[in-house]
Amino acid sequence: MNIGFLQQHNTDDRLKNIERLCDGVRDLARRGAELVVLQELHNTLYFCDEEDVSRFDLAETIPGPSTDIYGRLAREAGVVLVTSLFEKRATGLYHNTAVVFEKDGTIAGKYRKMHIPDDPGYYEKFYFTPGDLGFQPIDTSVGRLGVLVCWDQWYPEAARLMALNGAELLIYPTAIGYDPNDTPEEQQRQRQAWQLVMRGHAVANGLPVVAVNRVGSEKLRMKNEELRMKNEEFASAALFWGSSFVCGPQGELYYEASEDEEESIIVSIDMNRSEQVRRWWPFLRDRRIDSYQDLTKRFIDNKQ
Repeated sequence: MNIGFLQQHNTDDRLKNIERLCDGVRDLARRGAELVVLQELHNTLYFCDEEDVSRFDLAETIPGPSTDIYGRLAREAGVVLVTSLFEKRATGLYHNTAVVFEKDGTIAGKYRKMHIPDDPGYYEKFYFTPGDLGFQPIDTSVGRLGVLVCWDQWYPEAARLMALNGAELLIYPTAIGYDPNDTPEEQQRQRQAWQLVMRGHAVANGLPVVAVNRVGSEKLRMKNEELRMKNEEFASAALFWGSSFVCGPQGELYYEASEDEEESIIVSIDMNRSEQVRRWWPFLRDRRIDSYQDLTKRFIDNKQ
């Protein structure tokens, strides 16, 4: 299967962001992509860098304006398209939601982000209610897609449950970057850990993985230049580290994108390879499901 992705730097011009994405998807389709994956919350700048109630205005219903746009795009381009939207389910109830479109433009399914972070610069718990659709793969003409979103990528349980539900490919739309206060060495440790954990999910489940990140520095609002020059507090998002990648079911890297440049890439993968890898490494066969009850606990307190 030919998998295309767009690693893009966003601006505060929402319509321009969408226009560039649509042009990019069309180009990938012309170059042979069958499945196209977009980054997390791709319509706008990353807005979770501050807690600001006015930013709920960015949310929209599903179906809604964006699903109309991307549904038409998927139909026009003839691709299965994985998008990432700020969903308004009801007033006061919002989700970080991935929507997958079939080649005919219909909605094949959606996934609501289950794990919601709350870190400096990533105040997502203020905006998003945890998902309630479970870890259900989405059936499409190119396969059963195990779509997860960003912070979900750190949790082996999420990847495993997608695999147990029959996912044939794990997909992670992402928005993650460097804390400017960290040392360059620490920044690289975090970036490498981000890739390593997902490659581990590929190995543990015998499935290929696609992770698509944003790139570049995004700033929704800056306080005055004098404060900025003094390196005092000002509102800005992290420097997104790009590095989007595709790996195979043994964690083998097929492609890794730049840390600081936009990219439009197609990677061809053998969707039948998982069958052979799982025969060599039958991890699902040897799971001790009779002994995993404690995984449903927050923590195990051993007083003995």
